[in-house]
Amino acid sequence: MKPPSSPQTLKTPINPDQFPNGAVINNPWRDLRQFTDARIGLGRAGISLPTSELLAFQLSHAEARDAVNLPLDIKALAQQLNAIPLLVNATPALVVASQAHDRVTYLQRPDLGRKLADASRLSLVKHLNQGQAATPQFDLAIVVVDGLSSLAVQSHAKPFIHALLTRLNQQQKPLTLAPITVVEQGRVAIGDDIGEIFNAQIVIVLIGERPGLSSPDSLGLYMTWSPKTGLTDACRNCISNIRPAGLSFNEAAKRAEYLITEARKRQLTGVNLKDRTQDDVIENQQQTTHFLIAE
Repeated sequence: MKPPSSPQTLKTPINPDQFPNGAVINNPWRDLRQFTDARIGLGRAGISLPTSELLAFQLSHAEARDAVNLPLDIKALAQQLNAIPLLVNATPALVVASQAHDRVTYLQRPDLGRKLADASRLSLVKHLNQGQAATPQFDLAIVVVDGLSSLAVQSHAKPFIHALLTRLNQQQKPLTLAPITVVEQGRVAIGDDIGEIFNAQIVIVLIGERPGLSSPDSLGLYMTWSPKTGLTDACRNCISNIRPAGLSFNEAAKRAEYLITEARKRQLTGVNLKDRTQDDVIENQQQTTHFLIAE
């Protein structure tokens, strides 16, 4: 077996005088990290990454894995949602589950995460029809799903819903809201099942997005007009990266309110409904220089 190369056998010998403080060579691209969380301009120590950058990568990787595998604290989340001021007198959050009975099954069988468990479906139908001759119709159903990051849902679902309901409550004719539903081991499409049961005009699914190495707590929103089982993603609108380090709760609520208003006006969502909340900012932007080019 050939022995590993040593510094003496490298084509370009390392000059210790090049190392600031005798350790790490900095990369000039490092200045761009003020604009992004991407791992650029890491520098090097010899022919390797600096130890601090390697440890930071390993930490981010561990956080992403934890976000996927950490169980959602359903009881705590339901209490948080019930404590939202505009929901204090509403029906308490309903807790249901998908057909994926555990986390391993959920990760291996995405199809089961898109369907309500039979017992959960029955419980929703029974709750909805209690003491009523006909199934009521709701303007909006909000479904909170653990998804691939329970951390995102546990941390951000309550403040976003509070921001959204505050905006919607200021409209001239407030929307009728179905009981908020919390789903364990769910995927996006499970909102169609729930929205159909609730006979809702619009369903909003809040779900933990697949963690990245710089965003283990990213919350996603998917909105569907006239939800029913079998719809595809082409029928939905998405708002992504809702979190303090990404899209703020207030900005996400503003965009969601716009999409809800337009969806009700045009009676559709998906590829034919565009988010125009940023059009004015883009069209009137005066910046003519590129951030990579020094003035």
